[in-house]
Amino acid sequence: MSPLPHILTVDDSKGLRLFVQQALAGFACDHGEAANGYNAFFAIERTRPDLILLDLSMPVMDGLEATRRIRRMDGPASQTPIVALTADIDPELEDRAREAGVSQLAAKPIDPPRLRDIANRWAQHKKQAAE
Repeated sequence: MSPLPHILTVDDSKGLRLFVQQALAGFACDHGEAANGYNAFFAIERTRPDLILLDLSMPVMDGLEATRRIRRMDGPASQTPIVALTADIDPELEDRAREAGVSQLAAKPIDPPRLRDIANRWAQHKKQAAE
């Protein structure tokens, strides 16, 4: 039996991290969290997530810079799918996010069924890429 996918939520809002955890309660996964892009690196090293849900607007290190740095990490961590969660989607931001290495943008507020669909799709994508 394969292990459950591990999803890391990176957001400075404790409320959003709790919302994501509750929204994913119906999705069989392990869940971790970090409060900013800088702390995400420690969580990635420790847990090797299958998917990263990442806010773009955070103090200490924003989501675009965190994505660029994750993509430069050694080993499989650099290939982890990153779904950026943001309330400010516009064409320029989408271009900057793609250039940074974001796999997908998702607009906030996001409803739980959509979040579970996104998590399932990207967790499956990583699992298939590993096979």
